Amino acid sequence: MKKLVIIGAIALSLIANGAMAKDTLRLLTWKGYAPAKLVKAFEAKTGIDVKITYSNNEEMIAKLRATRGGGFDLAQPSQDRISFVQAKFPVYQPIDFSRVNTDQLVKSMVDAVKKNSGVDGKAYAVPFCYGTTGMIVNTKLAPDANDWSDLWNPKYAGKISYRLKRPLLIATAFGMGEDPFALYGDKAAYRALMKRVEKTLIDGKKYVKNYWTSGDTQVAIIKSGDANVISGWDGKGWSLHKINPDIDFIAPKSGALGWIDTFAIPAKSKNLDAAYKWINFMLEPENAAYFTNKEGYGTASAGALDFLNDEIKANFKRSFPQEALDNIKWHPPVPEGFETIEAKVLDRIKAAE
Repeated sequence: MKKLVIIGAIALSLIANGAMAKDTLRLLTWKGYAPAKLVKAFEAKTGIDVKITYSNNEEMIAKLRATRGGGFDLAQPSQDRISFVQAKFPVYQPIDFSRVNTDQLVKSMVDAVKKNSGVDGKAYAVPFCYGTTGMIVNTKLAPDANDWSDLWNPKYAGKISYRLKRPLLIATAFGMGEDPFALYGDKAAYRALMKRVEKTLIDGKKYVKNYWTSGDTQVAIIKSGDANVISGWDGKGWSLHKINPDIDFIAPKSGALGWIDTFAIPAKSKNLDAAYKWINFMLEPENAAYFTNKEGYGTASAGALDFLNDEIKANFKRSFPQEALDNIKWHPPVPEGFETIEAKVLDRIKAAE
């Protein structure tokens, strides 16, 4: 009896001191990013329980700021929502890349995330998944349309559509042969570039059939034949291709625009071993492919393509051969005040006759 009491006291002491915490991974993530099948497989493989809290970028920032980086062992913010938060409120800790199996990852994505999540020469994130904006084209009716510049090409007059939001301004700049992200450190130069973008889009406005405003409207516009060349999201283009093989998502020659969601480790993570094990586990090719097959998003796992189902594999092979994948323009954090510049440009384009 005395032995049981002593053992019980030791167990309580261990729990009080956090020694038992190593058996749990507290994950702050998006819905769909931790599929139940993979959670069970991870738990069976490692003996680590996964406790999931679903969130989004704004909530992640709020939760981690409130606890100064506590409460969670691993989070999954978008790569453009990390550095500005870290610079003001150090809620993350640098990634130890010696503990990440980068050999199984797409190098261009790793490099982009290291750069875009960097603060004072240290990187704070590992890429997990991505999505892109590019062109959705009726390749039968507009066989030569393959770049952002076709959104103001008189050849397709009356058959062009796009969403009049800030990604259009970025895309237009790349289509003009400029690099807007390279000017994020120079507000005056960026303002001047946006003036050139504004002129290009106002001059080309006469060729535009209409603007789309949602996922449903972009599908309806090209499906109905109202437009043959539009800006659009990869998943929407691929869903249209399934219905009509003449319509497809195309990565523009000057680069599709991409977002990346990541793994980032909160400053007060109590279980680093579990965090790195989960990162490496989720990016194993077969596991990453399971996620992509289920959710449809691209993955940073370089070998996942071999394990995708035939339809999804075909989509990525058509739209993103290696050259196009490496040419994606990943959105970096937007500097303070730049969205105000862009909003004024968008208002003037909208108001122009």
